[in-house]
Amino acid sequence: MSEFPGRASGLPSQAPSPVPDPPKRAPKQGTALRQRLAELRGPDVPAQPMDARALAALAANPGCRRRALLDGAGVDKASLAQSLGSPAPFGQSQFAFMRGNAFEAKVKADGGAELLRLAHGRIGGGPEPVPGKSSVPDLAAVGPEGRAARTSLALREATHTAGWTLLDHPMLALDVAGTPAFLEPDAVVVHPDGTWTVVEIKSFPMIDGSADAAKVGAAARQAAVYVLALEEVAARMDPAPRVRHHVLLVCPKDFSNLPTASAIDVRKQLSVTRRQLGRLTRIEDIAAALPEGTTFDVNRPAADLTAAVEAVPATYAPECLAACELAFHCRGRSREEGAVTALGRSVRGELGGLTTIGDILSAATGASGDPADPAVATLRRAAALRAEALSGAGAGSGAGALSEAGALSGVGGSGGSGGSLGSGGGDTAGGAPC
Repeated sequence: MSEFPGRASGLPSQAPSPVPDPPKRAPKQGTALRQRLAELRGPDVPAQPMDARALAALAANPGCRRRALLDGAGVDKASLAQSLGSPAPFGQSQFAFMRGNAFEAKVKADGGAELLRLAHGRIGGGPEPVPGKSSVPDLAAVGPEGRAARTSLALREATHTAGWTLLDHPMLALDVAGTPAFLEPDAVVVHPDGTWTVVEIKSFPMIDGSADAAKVGAAARQAAVYVLALEEVAARMDPAPRVRHHVLLVCPKDFSNLPTASAIDVRKQLSVTRRQLGRLTRIEDIAAALPEGTTFDVNRPAADLTAAVEAVPATYAPECLAACELAFHCRGRSREEGAVTALGRSVRGELGGLTTIGDILSAATGASGDPADPAVATLRRAAALRAEALSGAGAGSGAGALSEAGALSGVGGSGGSGGSLGSGGGDTAGGAPC
């Protein structure tokens, strides 16, 4: 039998059909997003890590696409604000930084014996730790991804040892709007019963068993981000260990340098953070809506940077002054536009569909607005009361002392006209929210 059946039967031989080139593989979505974010930062600009403090601030204002994109891309917002001409007085003094590091080193000395003693006394989770018998695994690895993987392995091993384990500065990964954020808590304690506890070490004092409420609240919101990331690590294990919703807050006792601790319940902060981070628009969607060639490279001219920043929608509120480096720039833009959000979220909620100072003044004077609208009715009543008070007092100086927008809205002073909010319009130049 012939080796070529077609030829043996007299059929004409056919030239082999050309082999098509293999299709080019499109880059993976994650790789394409990382490249896009690198382009937004600028060439050869290292990414700024997204820490828990930034995530807590982002969760407090999930509607701000500008902050979500800049944090996701790792843009240095402090340098960006400086280039825009609106620097923010953020940062920690060198003295406070050194004092905090010294206190943390004292707490973790001798294999974390004092820290584990505090964890046992305030939270429990097993027999009293014996000094020198606890484990402090080495978490060193190459890059944040390597450190996160090493942390996950150390947590898995420690959970099954039925002993006390201290993880010093572990690395946790948390997905935020489609991009990974690598977080580094001060410590994580694995108890003999297999449960995990986040440890926050702060340098502000705890006097007579209590500390400054605002600072404790900020620490709780920051710790809630760590708990959320730790729960994602636990969910990948079978069976999943329990992550405690009480974090250990360690502070100096009274006016000394001796450590003391308190168990802080962060269930409320955890629920809010989980819900708010889930509401964030995915970063790739925000980046896809930007004009071609947009970049936040701080080496570019201020006019180009301003156009790039303004291409991303922002949601300003006075609370941003204490949490975002771009807050002063956004506040200036909000004032120029006469936005009601500059007066605060509570005022914005009370005014309903009235979104600008011009709308408020027009509704109060009767030039526009539905009289059936409760906000419009309240504004007109406030305008009538103001006119009555001024006419009854007969003091022309009162009209200069009272700002028109603040008096009409009943929400506080506002200097200037034409929508300028002045120093009393819901926030202060010093950065404290109203």
